[in-house]
Amino acid sequence: MTDTLWAPWRLEYIKGVTGQNIDCFLCDLAQHPEKDAANFVVRRSQFGMLLMNRYPYVNGHLLAAPYRHTPDLPQLTIEERADVLELAVLGQQLLTQAMNPQGFNIGINIGRCAGAGVPGHVHTHVVPRWNGDVNFMSVVGQVRVIPQAVEEAYRQIMAQLPKP
Repeated sequence: MTDTLWAPWRLEYIKGVTGQNIDCFLCDLAQHPEKDAANFVVRRSQFGMLLMNRYPYVNGHLLAAPYRHTPDLPQLTIEERADVLELAVLGQQLLTQAMNPQGFNIGINIGRCAGAGVPGHVHTHVVPRWNGDVNFMSVVGQVRVIPQAVEEAYRQIMAQLPKP
């Protein structure tokens, strides 16, 4: 008898990663700051934004992305690169305060063969990690086990932002 692990939330992602030219969700988010809370945008800066990943590897997974649609780092200005890195630093600080992870994976995937889910719009992943987290499920079961809803992780992270 085979055990089945259901991950119905993945269908929306699978349909979106077809290799066809589709609208860029990062560009859409960049153009609609009035929808930041609904889109889980944590912070905006001069050249970019920090947001929750709707398809996280683990709970708390953040993305730091420039507003400008460009496929890789050399095409960004020095100011854009610095700004996006500062957003990633802020993300690491907020996650440390909100979720007390024991480590982080912070990285950039450039090109589909390197794992980029949005190969046309470069972005940085800020992924909190804990000893004993269940990332092996992606390899063994081809499914992710996320112990927390994105909405709850967003509330937890937003609670750590300094009040204006």
